Amino acid sequence: MTAETVAVTGAAGFIGRWVVDELLSRNHEVVGLDTLSNGSKRNIEAFRDEPEFTFVEGDVRDRETVDNLIEEDTRACLHLAAEIDVQESLDDPESHYTTNVTGTQNVLEACRRTETPLGLVGTCMIYDMAGSNEGIDETHPVKPASPYAGSKLAAENLAESYYHGYGLPVTILRPFNTYGPYQKTGMAGGVVSIFTSRDIQGEPLKIFGDGTQTRDLLYATDCARFIVEGTFSDETVGEVINAGTGTDVSINDLAELIATDGTEITHVEHHHPQSEVQKLLCDPTKAKDILEWEPEVTLEEGVSRLRKWLREREEVAK
Repeated sequence: MTAETVAVTGAAGFIGRWVVDELLSRNHEVVGLDTLSNGSKRNIEAFRDEPEFTFVEGDVRDRETVDNLIEEDTRACLHLAAEIDVQESLDDPESHYTTNVTGTQNVLEACRRTETPLGLVGTCMIYDMAGSNEGIDETHPVKPASPYAGSKLAAENLAESYYHGYGLPVTILRPFNTYGPYQKTGMAGGVVSIFTSRDIQGEPLKIFGDGTQTRDLLYATDCARFIVEGTFSDETVGEVINAGTGTDVSINDLAELIATDGTEITHVEHHHPQSEVQKLLCDPTKAKDILEWEPEVTLEEGVSRLRKWLREREEVAK
């Protein structure tokens, strides 16, 4: 491994594969780890012939696997491996704890041993609801409403303790709701991908609850750029940084945006309304000030790109 080799956990996941793509485009060597339980080899198929990319099938819950991933000359570790399904976390909280907390501790210990900087990817789902017109900044109150959110917040707190207690270079990166190609289109996927896929299939767009809940939707390439730049910047060490567009959209309006002629929009009962964050709107000021980062892809353009990709994948599958 060279001094510019970067370790990525969760490399075959939706956001992880875009992070790998961003790193390779910046001429880094990348070693990626994934269990392939949530991620997929199909997500990283584009990198199969890349000599700068090495894939390791393994689990962050296994200490030896993580120790072998992060070596003395690893440039940085970008930690994305996580259980991310809110519904599943309510049904099986232990799986989220072991992966998101114990797995993160294994990564932290490996980084501490090798003095490797860590970019920990968190989630906006830890936040309490935003005010009517104000965005959520990094000082906003937290209110984890599911074991998923609770375990992610616990992982952040653990990482902060390694920064303060050991001086480990740690940056906590909280992207808001991310969407784009390679995201799952079933119940475990994101709302944009689910709606777009169902519209292409001519199926109804099902909205949980009354649809007034809002999301700040970030396109995948903008998210990956944020994660990479946030990890590599000296100015971000010890910081928590949000990334979003600064604009939210209601699920009702999102459905209207995505639905084409003839597509039905319906409302169904929410499985776990207590876990729903009613309003998520990012204040991305800190990312702009420290990283000069701003999103480049509008929601309309992002949906268009996703629709094109889904249609192309559908044609290949025929």
